This record gives sequence, C-alpha cells and structure tokens, in this order.
Amino acid sequence: MGTSFVGLLMIFLYTQCQQAQNWLRRYQGKNCSFACILGFTATGLIPGISAAGATPQDREYTAIADAEFLHAGAKSHPKYPLPDLNIGVSPVFISRAIIESLAIPSYIFNAGLVHQPPVETIDLGGTMARCLSSGQAMAIKTVRDLFHQGWQWGEQLAATRDYLIIGECVVGGTTTALAVLMGLGIEAAGMVNSSHPQCNHAQKLSLVQEGLNKAKFIKTAQGIDPFSVVAAVGDPMQIVAAGMALAASLRGGVILAGGTQMLAVYALMKAIAAHYGQEAKWDEIVVGTTRWVAEDATGNTIQLAELIKGVPLLATGLHFHTAKYPCLRAYERGYVKEGVGAGGCAIAAHLAQDWTPIQLVNIIENLLINYRNSRRNPVS
Repeated sequence: MGTSFVGLLMIFLYTQCQQAQNWLRRYQGKNCSFACILGFTATGLIPGISAAGATPQDREYTAIADAEFLHAGAKSHPKYPLPDLNIGVSPVFISRAIIESLAIPSYIFNAGLVHQPPVETIDLGGTMARCLSSGQAMAIKTVRDLFHQGWQWGEQLAATRDYLIIGECVVGGTTTALAVLMGLGIEAAGMVNSSHPQCNHAQKLSLVQEGLNKAKFIKTAQGIDPFSVVAAVGDPMQIVAAGMALAASLRGGVILAGGTQMLAVYALMKAIAAHYGQEAKWDEIVVGTTRWVAEDATGNTIQLAELIKGVPLLATGLHFHTAKYPCLRAYERGYVKEGVGAGGCAIAAHLAQDWTPIQLVNIIENLLINYRNSRRNPVS
C-alpha cells in the first residue's frame, strides 16, 4: 500500500500505485462530472442479503430515494424519503454534500428499476434483473442494448469535462458483483464487501453457485461471451458502467466510484475488450472508493484488485472518527461503507479543493443538519 499527498490530505493507493499517482497528478485541479447509474436486482429482496434498507420492501425504494436526494438535497416533502437503515445513514449524504459544494454537473441514469424515480433521470430502457440464482437475470438483447447506451453516454459526457466519475446505486450489487467475477473465472469468493459490518459471504456464495450452475453462457472461439455472463447473473448497472467507462477513457479520465462492485465492472470491461477487440485507454481508468471498503477486514478488496490485474485501486482519506453524529460514526464500525459514488466524489473534492477530512466532514454534517431541519427529525 502506498500513499499520495494531495495538499494536506492523504489519498491511499493500494494497487498499481505509480499508475494511480500519475492519474492523480494529471487530474488535480481539473473539472469533472458525475454519472450515477441506478439499477435493481431481485437479489436485493432476499432477507439478510443487504443492509441498504431495513426491510426487503424498503430496499425496493433505496435507489430511487437516493436519486431524489442526490438530485434535490434536503427538502421538506420528498416523494420517497430516504429509507431507514438499521444503523448508519445513506452514503448519498457524502455524494450530495460534495456535488452541491463544488457544483459538479450530475446525471442520473435509470438502467432498470422496479419503480419510476420521482426526479428527472435519463431512462436507458433497461429492465430490473431477476434474482441471480435463476441463472437468467436479464435478456441478452437487453444487456447488449444497455452496453451501447452506456458507450454513447460515455462519449458524450467525456467530451464536456476533464474526467468522469461513475457511481452506482444497486441494492444487492455486491452479490451480483461476486457472481459476475466468478462467471468471468476470477476466484473472488470471500473477497467482496457488503453493507453489513460482517460480510455475509456464505449467503452470497450459495446464491452465486446456484445461479452459475443454471447459467447457459454463450461460448465462441474467443471463449465465454462476457455479455452472456451479465445476462445470466449480473445487474443492469454493471453493463452500462462498463460501456460508459470504456468510451469515456478514450477522451479523458474515469473514476469507477465504488468498491467491489466497480472492481467487477473493471473486470467486465477487460473481458469485453479482450473478447471483442474493444479499444480502451487503461491508464485513464482508476477505481476510487472509501477507506471503509478498501480496508474492510471482512472482505479482501486489495487482493481482489490484484487478482483482476492492472487495476489502480485508491481510496479517500475521509473518516468519521470525530463526527458529531452516531449515524456517521457507524461507518467506522463497518456499517454502510460506500455507495452512490461517495468515495469517488470525495476523491474529486481532494483534487479540486485540497479539502482535508475535517473539512469534508463539516460539509456532510451541515447537510445532515439541513435534512434534520427539513424533516423535523433529530439526527442520530
């Protein structure tokens, strides 16, 4: 593990450190935009699979509530209030606070949801995924269409700013990440993260093995078609993010903003590039997450990145040790950890403003206070 100093702030580098360091130097002080890709998989409704919503029914609305808050911030009467978590608070507070403070242009993409978001989104015409245990999560045509839509938007967004942050909100997404990684031949069992303080590896692996046993991958002279892996056991966000990042890398920088979900997207991108001879500029792509994910003792994010090969993994130095509110300090006990591009947005704040962790915490707490006032509920 290495470290990189940007102003007074430490950004942690874990793999491909020189490439990551070069990326940071190239984009320090540059401007960015943020694309948040929403998706849904019925995998997220399985009891105990995710902590991103206290109940399975709550989890149907997590992505759209996050999207509404990301778009509008704290307001008195949201159509879909942020769902209660058993412990902690949505990472959308981190992302929204930074986007609001830096006036980062943001785009919200609907790759396939169970409910329609109440705010303006870019509808990609996708569908929610069935549970990955079916081995038939999505139609192959849907996957191909979503990839091409992601590619077109990657080209378009990359033409407007120096680098693009790509985030996600998919409940159950670390389980579909594991499934896609294993479907691509990467032995990722026991390595992914989750929103739980102790990752539910056995539950995830059982579902993945069931789905992979039922999957019917398309095989060609080049090997297994990676699109068919996503169709069998993936979710709609993954393929959109892969297309968007591949295209954007040809014009500028890309932060895949997330943990093991974005490592799975990176592995998918590599597989697509190899299978189809697709061009990409790999030096322009990094995976940026939070320290809570990168150093999660109940997963193995760093070794997973090393298994994928070639991926620069870095993390924000943001911490909540001294935060005023228990819902933020819960992150330091392993709850929530990441989501909605939180880590990537924090890295962008370091690059743009040389913000220290304390300054970041201040703007996040101010947003929490505004939220409390708008909802007339105490922040806990």
